[in-house]
Amino acid sequence: MKNLDDILAMAQNVQNQLSQAQDSLDTIEVEGVSGGGLVSIKATAKGRILGVAIDDSLMVASEKQMLEDLIAAALNDARTKADAASSAEMSKMTAGIPLPPGFKLPF
Repeated sequence: MKNLDDILAMAQNVQNQLSQAQDSLDTIEVEGVSGGGLVSIKATAKGRILGVAIDDSLMVASEKQMLEDLIAAALNDARTKADAASSAEMSKMTAGIPLPPGFKLPF
């Protein structure tokens, strides 16, 4: 078994790599869409909303409820894609880290 200094150095290295991975998530962009593209939400893999686009055809008072539903659906789609991108990125970063069997990092 490695000595305590080696284990602490390895833990510090893992912490640094995870911090870098978390920072990179804010540079990965995803787009959630609904209504066949009538509403789109751009977000980062970290979950920060970058923009909302709504087709002009939905800007009618009588379509308010449908527009609200489409925005919610697009946000949920963006969140799902952000979670998938985040998981993929974190998996890449932790692939080379020697972790004990069954050990899971909190994400």
